[in-house]
Amino acid sequence: MKKSFTILELVFAIVLIGILAIEIIPRMKSNLLEQAAYQLISDIRYTQHLAIIDDKYNSNDKDWYKKRWQIIFGQSYDTKQKLAYSIFSDNATDDDDAKPGLTELALDPTDPNKYLSGGYTGILKTSDAAANKKMNLGLSYDIEKYEFGGGCSSRTRRISFDHYGRPIKDSLATYVSAYKKGKLLSRACTIKLINESEGYIVISIEPETGYAHITDLKLF
Repeated sequence: MKKSFTILELVFAIVLIGILAIEIIPRMKSNLLEQAAYQLISDIRYTQHLAIIDDKYNSNDKDWYKKRWQIIFGQSYDTKQKLAYSIFSDNATDDDDAKPGLTELALDPTDPNKYLSGGYTGILKTSDAAANKKMNLGLSYDIEKYEFGGGCSSRTRRISFDHYGRPIKDSLATYVSAYKKGKLLSRACTIKLINESEGYIVISIEPETGYAHITDLKLF
């Protein structure tokens, strides 16, 4: 005898598909946000790693501490000011001006022909072969804006690390000594990545340890 689905079985199947859709669709929406966050966390940790293994102390250089490794958030003008970030050490070639110069950018450890920069206005275009396009969060992950909060500065939008791996806020170019009072993080720095049509995800960088991790995710 030929078997067929009963109405009850069909209704059950439709309900089951609906439940699965409710579970899966939000995860698909959050995918780009989560991908961007995991990548950024990895690059924050790599910046910290560079700071630990490449101690900039030099007794013959009174401004050695301004050369500490840092991660800075800016924009790339050739992608209509989309949000991008870069990892660099501000050496003396450009008078410690707090912005990344081309020779100051970290090289990609997986491809020495690329810089660890998604583009920075006036320095490197995202379209350049030497740029790391994934570090342009607006172009690669539809991140429309980010907000700094907690223990770090929304004005300078950067984090640097000392040779112990401890996170430091604000621009090193303003420092007159190795440790400016109140600039070592005393409470977690938060970076919120926002897609205004889908939601946001928050990364926290803990004081002292510099541990970076996701602390909040909300989908609209």
